[in-house]
Amino acid sequence: MRSRSTRNRSQQPNEVFLDFTSSVGFDCRLWKHDIAGSIAHANALKNARVISKSELDQIVGCLKDLAHDIENGTMQFDPKLEDIHMNIEKQLIDAIGETGKKLHTGRSRNDQIALDMRLMAREALLDISISALAFQSELLKRANESMGIVLPGVTHLQHAQPVLLSHHLLAHFWKIQRDVDRLHDCYLRTNISPLGSGALAGTTFKIDRLVAQRLLGMTALTENSLDAVSDRDFAAEAAFALTLLMIHLSSLSEEIILWSSQEYGFVTLPKELSSGSSMMPQKRNPDLPELVRGKSGRAVGDLVAILTLLKSLPLAYNRDLQEDKESLFDVIDTAEASLRALTHFLHELKFDKERMRISAETGLLTATDLADFLTSRGIPFRTAHGMVKEIAERSKGDNGKFMLLAERMIREELKDYNTADLRILSVKNAVDRRNIEGGTGGPAVAKQMKKAGAVMERNSSRNDKMKMQVAKVDKLLM
Repeated sequence: MRSRSTRNRSQQPNEVFLDFTSSVGFDCRLWKHDIAGSIAHANALKNARVISKSELDQIVGCLKDLAHDIENGTMQFDPKLEDIHMNIEKQLIDAIGETGKKLHTGRSRNDQIALDMRLMAREALLDISISALAFQSELLKRANESMGIVLPGVTHLQHAQPVLLSHHLLAHFWKIQRDVDRLHDCYLRTNISPLGSGALAGTTFKIDRLVAQRLLGMTALTENSLDAVSDRDFAAEAAFALTLLMIHLSSLSEEIILWSSQEYGFVTLPKELSSGSSMMPQKRNPDLPELVRGKSGRAVGDLVAILTLLKSLPLAYNRDLQEDKESLFDVIDTAEASLRALTHFLHELKFDKERMRISAETGLLTATDLADFLTSRGIPFRTAHGMVKEIAERSKGDNGKFMLLAERMIREELKDYNTADLRILSVKNAVDRRNIEGGTGGPAVAKQMKKAGAVMERNSSRNDKMKMQVAKVDKLLM
């Protein structure tokens, strides 16, 4: 048997060219959007009297049949035909002859692929927005269930101040909300039709570009044909929004991984969504959050690949742009799969509220409260900070010793000392007193959850509007 390298050397030049340049192996994913775009374009050609009503019906009918065949897996793609556009066009011409050859009038593969990518990207942005909403719903649900559970808040991975678990989970909610806002903003800039731009200069045919735009549920037209066929800002922006989403999912995953360790013991991993060791029978591993954490790096790579691809391209279309697809497809698939998996994982995750409470009561987490108390009695904060720091160091992390030293210091510094003043140093009081807007106090967190619920309703409403536009593609294929 000959090696692959020997076989490649024996190929004819045209075969080498086709092997290297063919993209149908991955851009076949765009078949639905390509056919919908062609149906919309055919309607614009009929409106411009380039084709007749009977020719339009023949073209549209055949394209719908092809869509049915592709969906059912009965149509095979030929790599020698280079891309998804040529494969579909060849099948159309084979089926209806000369009439099929008229479809590409006034259109280039340059504006055709720009349209397909926008239609695919807007659908992906919607799908991930819906998955993100489900993830937010789970975060909010777990936050509501966790009201009253206290854990140590940390900075630099060191115990800092006590916070409610609900407050901690909502911090991740608002990170995802910023991601959702970015996805929705990106959708608006993606949902613009480039069809009619031709190869780079437009077309001589009197095609009304609004016909295709409206049929496809797009909200605007590109302003410049040179820009329209070469613009992949929407791809880079989508990749960035999804990569930052993955970074946020990775942050939560990192915390779950730490919390599941024996040193923390804050959570119990769900058996159905974690694995044991092949050698050590006592272990259970946080595989799913570890994989999300790892896949975030993959998303970063996809983003960098797209940005690097675009870095030095002159106007207008260049074949380099063929390389945007695999990276964009990958970051879309990675974000979608990670969101779905982590939503299920969070639903099954069990929090150990007792372990969290015990941990929150160690590490002198109420030292700041003591400094604040002294400041409220007239001692400048920097002075109070230094005084508390001194007794914290002397107590060497022993909460009991810290309380004794605190009482002695208060008695010496304040004339109107009352033993009841030491109640401020309880973890519960430390949390309850932080009721400032956005703080970790119970009423403040309850108010925050109410806002989160309203935000989710707004997200759902925006998603519904996007669904109506995206559904235009499927309606054209029916």
